[in-house]
Parts: sequence; C-alpha cells; structure tokens
Amino acid sequence: MTAYLEIADDSEGHELSLFCVPKHYEEDLDSVIIPSGLIKDRNLLTDIFGMASASFNECIHVKTLCRTERLARDIVRDMGGHHIVALCVLKGGYKFFADLMDFIKTLNQNSDKSVPLTVDFIRLKSYSNDQSTNCVKVIGGDELSALTGKNVLIVEDIVETGRTMETLLKLLNECRPKMVKVVSLLVKRTPRSSGYRPDYIGFEVPDKFLVGYALDYNEYFRDLSHICILNDRAKEKYKV
Repeated sequence: MTAYLEIADDSEGHELSLFCVPKHYEEDLDSVIIPSGLIKDRNLLTDIFGMASASFNECIHVKTLCRTERLARDIVRDMGGHHIVALCVLKGGYKFFADLMDFIKTLNQNSDKSVPLTVDFIRLKSYSNDQSTNCVKVIGGDELSALTGKNVLIVEDIVETGRTMETLLKLLNECRPKMVKVVSLLVKRTPRSSGYRPDYIGFEVPDKFLVGYALDYNEYFRDLSHICILNDRAKEKYKV
C-alpha cells in the first residue's frame, strides 16, 4: 500500500464562504473538508510557490495538492508495461475515475513507462440513506467474466466498512483475473471497518458523512465540486 494523506478526526474543514458552493446546498453543509484543488489542480502548485509571502500552512498544502496525479504516477510505476482494464465503480467513482484516467493518459504521453488502458464500468449499492448496509447489490456483475486473465485496476470513490469492496473482489476473483489492484480516493476511519485497505489511497478521512466530487446522499450533491461534510438537517431533508 502506498502513502496517503491523513485528515485528522478533529479537523473542522474550511468555511463554506471561502469557496464557490451552489446556493441550493449552502444550508446543507457544515464545511469543505477537501477542496477540489487538493484533489487534482496542479496549477495551485505554481500559485503557492509564486507567492512571496506564502504562509507555513500554505506551504504544507503543497504536499497535498494534486493527490490524483500522485496516485496516477504510483499506478504507472507499479503496473506500467501491463495492459490494464480500469474498472470504474459507479456512480460515486465517475469523477475521480475520469480525472485519474486523464493523469495516466498524460503520463503515457510524456514518460518512458506507459500503461495500455481499456475501461469498463460496474455499479454497486450498499447504502440506505446515510447508513452502509450489510446487503451489497452488484449491478453489471454478469459481465465480470470478461475480465478473466486480465490485469484489473478497480477505481472507487470511498471505502468505509470495506465490505462492499470485499464483496466485489470475491465476485471478481471467481472470474480468475491475472492481477487486481484497488485505488480509492477516500478511506474512512471507522470502528465499523472490516480491516480492508486498498492498494492505493488518496485521503484517509474522519468518520463523517461526506458528499461532493460525485459522492452523493440519495443522489443529491454529485454536482458539488468540493468534498464537504453533510449536516444532520440535510440528512433528514433528503431522506427517502
């Protein structure tokens, strides 16, 4: 497992007023815990280094910028030379998946070591409102047989208890792939965890319900650019 960025349990995130948040969500969020720039925007590196009076905290933030690009580099380093089937876990993983594939594509074009890529998609459902259930529904699982003998990279948005991913890996291993690696943008620290850890992790986050950057609550908040903490009022508001 590669290195990851840990966000402390006592982190309160950043004030919403510091960011562009859709008006219709302003009353539903406590704070921004991971700005989108920390996930993917390489240009912020230049912005911070170019500031004559950058603060200590801003300099520390340089380490966290563009976590997706760093993950892409680690994946190309470890899996370069193999034909990889990148398997996107829908729906929450689509934004991270698209950005990760873009970074891998850029590395393929500008480095000596490259990864031939094809893509596929699967949908998993394990939540009822804000609770992860013991029942994992796999949509598209009948097509996993096409991955027999392939090198598979599973791209996930968040691992909480780990049981959803363990279920997918069990189904996938029945199809006898050649190799399987898992990359997850987020891993949640929670006492409900089964102990499962992905091969590649972007951020380790506190046990709070997070939305944005395609993570949802009953299909809402996928259109939110930043990863934010959902407040209790919103859980009731959007409950089904």
